[in-house]
Amino acid sequence: MNQYNHLLEEMRNKLPLGESFDVMERDLSIGGKNTTMFFVDGLTKGSVVQLVMSFLLAIPPQAMERAKTAKEFIKYNMPYLDTLTEADVDTALKHLYSGLLPVLIDGYDEIIIVDIRDYPSRSVEEPSKEKSLRGAKDGFTETLMTNIALIRRRLRDNNLIFKAFVVGKTSKTDVSIAYMKEKADEKMVEKLSFYLKSLKLDTTTVGEQTIVEALGRMQKWRNWMNPFPKVRYTQRPDVVSAHIAEGKIAIIIDNSPTVLIVPAGIFDFVQDVDDYYFPFITGNYFRLLRIINAIVILFLTPIYLLIGQGDIPIPINIDFFVPDENFAISLFWQFILLEVAIDGLKLASLNTPESLGMSLSVIGALILGEFSISSGWFIPQTILCMAIVALASFTQPSIELGYGVKFMRILILIGAAVWGIWGAVIGLGIGLLWLVTTKTIGGSSYLYPVVPFKWDALKRLMFRTTK
Repeated sequence: MNQYNHLLEEMRNKLPLGESFDVMERDLSIGGKNTTMFFVDGLTKGSVVQLVMSFLLAIPPQAMERAKTAKEFIKYNMPYLDTLTEADVDTALKHLYSGLLPVLIDGYDEIIIVDIRDYPSRSVEEPSKEKSLRGAKDGFTETLMTNIALIRRRLRDNNLIFKAFVVGKTSKTDVSIAYMKEKADEKMVEKLSFYLKSLKLDTTTVGEQTIVEALGRMQKWRNWMNPFPKVRYTQRPDVVSAHIAEGKIAIIIDNSPTVLIVPAGIFDFVQDVDDYYFPFITGNYFRLLRIINAIVILFLTPIYLLIGQGDIPIPINIDFFVPDENFAISLFWQFILLEVAIDGLKLASLNTPESLGMSLSVIGALILGEFSISSGWFIPQTILCMAIVALASFTQPSIELGYGVKFMRILILIGAAVWGIWGAVIGLGIGLLWLVTTKTIGGSSYLYPVVPFKWDALKRLMFRTTK
């Protein structure tokens, strides 16, 4: 048995031909030599497949005689296509399921791989969660190469490096890291490359979160209950490009429109894209407003609870804000129920069809507003406090950090309800301990540049600098 028949038999034995209708085999004769090609319908561009087949069928026997190897065949007959050769069937199968076209020609010891992939994808559009008042309106899609092109378009530099990896025994997901050579931490690049090569996963079913959790297990993150995000998530190419230019590393995952930025400390989440698309003073105002809102989100309801319990004296000019009558439900449980109710409404709005969105808003306003007050479950002040907290949370660009602050706020609430002001201090201390003990994916401090303290770096994160 010659090498062609051996490779062909091995390919046919491993492929689900006849079982899976989308896996195709085509037998041809190119220049008098038996040829077989395989492709997956839906991952290849039909018109290009027809053009390739038409061209190959038109190759005369004389042209085949001078091509003694697969590489010479590509050189003489297919110079205009992206092609490579593989002698390993398993690697050829990986290319096949990535949308490439394996071609076996009698007389050649290698498989010719032709790039004719055409993945189904949506258009490049601005992410709904990260809209910008001014600036670029494009966003990442679920296609890896499209996302890489969006970054390369913004950083046209020889130092921009993309490294490719395959993650997942079954899914075989393409993953790439992007970084700027001579700016990114080389040790971090090597460490991350080692982790991605060593990941033992069957599938990457939920994309970026599967990889983040797997990286966490490899780094032995012991505090799995820590709610604070270890990476920054974004779907904006301009945000990723800016971070790469500053020395960060981006992890791009096929089938996911979300790109991961590492390492990410808590102060990296203070920045937002609109800070830089507006004039200097306006951008700093936006950032200051975001920092103030973060403080309000964390402390508003615990402070109101302490005032309502009498642990903090009520200033004479706002004593009207805390009613002195008995409540049907204690202030603590009102806040806890409202925390759960607001998150329930967020989930409901996420899963509600657009045509029913107005109905959900009316129902939510009636239940949490008029009816809940008239029934005696809640007082207007607690609903007002939670409404302010909910609105202020939308100013934060990171949903994950918002929930980290939320859990910290609930911890302070519990401490305030049980032990008063000292309980609130203990709850705040536990939350700060969470932050101090948290490490980024690179192993650096989550609170950098506060721990260790670096004023120049902190100043650039807290205040928008000129670009």
